[in-house]
Amino acid sequence: MIEKYYTINEYGESELIIQKSRFIGYAKRVESEKEAQDFIHSIKKKHYDATHNCSAYLIGDHDEIQKANDDGEPGGTAGVPILEVIKKKDLKYTVIVVTRYFGGIKLGAGGLIRAYSAAASQVIEETGKIEKKLVQEFLVKIEYTFLGKIQNDINETDFILDKIYFENLVTLSIMVDVGKEEGFKSWIINLTSNQALIKEKDKLYLEVIKK
Repeated sequence: MIEKYYTINEYGESELIIQKSRFIGYAKRVESEKEAQDFIHSIKKKHYDATHNCSAYLIGDHDEIQKANDDGEPGGTAGVPILEVIKKKDLKYTVIVVTRYFGGIKLGAGGLIRAYSAAASQVIEETGKIEKKLVQEFLVKIEYTFLGKIQNDINETDFILDKIYFENLVTLSIMVDVGKEEGFKSWIINLTSNQALIKEKDKLYLEVIKK
């Protein structure tokens, strides 16, 4: 698991008119190649009457799966430019489909590349970017007397207090950036005079919306 990566928000769409042709961009976050292909198929079904439904997707922590499809446009003028935009935006687990309704004016190879790139960039902008940050979840069990101090002091740290469970003792679910686990443990020990029970749970990804 990589420490962090960027992807898009769940789903988005946008539209451009270029030389009378409509370019409708669709973007979706996906976890697998099958999910990407299913999404592409759904857009093709929706726009069965379109001139072209060009697509690209990038999947995997290390970009293991990369595919681009020109769907009848001249080779390298549609799918690859869409894929290059995904790469340039440093996105992972992303599929984009750009549907074109031909407006009667030919754009030429350079014009097509610019048009599909612009449509892909715009739909990414409309959809929004997400940072997925790998964190370690800790369960910290404390006496009630320490709760207020931890709640106040944690605001001055990068640690995230996610949930509080009220039982005989208080259990806190706290998210810590991977690589900062030892510093977190020391912080809790000092804050509670070594009276906390600290348990590591799972590693997971938290989402941070990027502007």
